[in-house]
Amino acid sequence: MNIYVANLSFDLRDEDLKEFFTPYGEVSSAKVIMDKITSRSRGFGFVEMTDDAAGQKAIAELDGKTFQDRAIKVNEAKPKEEKSYGGGGRDRDSRGGSGGGGNYNNANSYNKNRY
Repeated sequence: MNIYVANLSFDLRDEDLKEFFTPYGEVSSAKVIMDKITSRSRGFGFVEMTDDAAGQKAIAELDGKTFQDRAIKVNEAKPKEEKSYGGGGRDRDSRGGSGGGGNYNNANSYNKNRY
């Protein structure tokens, strides 16, 4: 079972998260999501538990608990959604675009000869 954990301390590391969930069952992986630029925690992570019953117990008992002086939020992780790059619902074709999400250097572009 994959578990989403939010409101984590920015100093938290993968090992700390794994240790916190281990009393509830076998943890196959624990990952704190890090910012690529600052290398600091983004404040959330994922824990993968081998047993669904243990995962449900961990969710029930840990949701809202304090961990490193922060009240954490613990839920079953949802599948990652596909990102849409369509431009927020605007019709790009009406502006001469290709509808492909940002093709500003096309045949109708003002700067078509510069590039």
